[in-house]
Amino acid sequence: MKLDGVSAVVTGGASGLGLATVRALSAAGASVVILDLESSAGAEIADGLGPDVRFAPADVTDPDAVSAALDAAEERGPLRVLVHCAGRGGALRLVEKDGSPGSLELYETVVRVNLVGTFNVLRLAAARMAAAEPVEDERGVCVLTASTAAYEGQIGQVPYASAKAGIVGLTIVAARDLASRQIRVCTIAPGPFDTPILDRVPEDIKASLAANVPHPRRLGRPDEFAALARHIVENPMLNGEVIRIDGALRMQPR
Repeated sequence: MKLDGVSAVVTGGASGLGLATVRALSAAGASVVILDLESSAGAEIADGLGPDVRFAPADVTDPDAVSAALDAAEERGPLRVLVHCAGRGGALRLVEKDGSPGSLELYETVVRVNLVGTFNVLRLAAARMAAAEPVEDERGVCVLTASTAAYEGQIGQVPYASAKAGIVGLTIVAARDLASRQIRVCTIAPGPFDTPILDRVPEDIKASLAANVPHPRRLGRPDEFAALARHIVENPMLNGEVIRIDGALRMQPR
């Protein structure tokens, strides 16, 4: 899928991996809508990136708000690209230190945002793409975001790992489901990246995470994630694949 002149939506596009992806797609000539929470810096960021980047506030679990954001994208032409980066964390143990069972409410919240939100955005975006005319045998490309936690979730990541594993499982099924519509689906599974989420982590823990990466021995950079997302969009043979981007890191239990 050629990006020049394409209409794209990036969820979670106001910070971190999403913001880097917005910049990468825009630099390649796409018209990009940042879909992020109303409380985010999305409006200011869009203003600073020029007329081809706009902001549409939405919670990814809200069908009406997501549909309105997709409407905004289609004002510039048929929607061809979705990069879904929105998500949240939430520490939880099955049995907490005081002996109480882990919070069902927190588990449901994290899974709803990360997994149900992914499904909601994917189904709505795919329906728009399916209605468009194909370009060079493609109607659209959807890039989802999982995590290496889907494979090696650490203690305390029960809800997050569950949700990200669900996205990994969704990928090949979605790609097969949408193949007849000429829509591709791939997922990126990043390891630890230097994003605002990690700003809440003490520096010694960040340094430890970086030191455990075999090579390169550092945290990932958001522009590296964005480069992979762009490559997936532009490479028509990438479909149904989950790609780890983690410097060969395999996370330990804690």
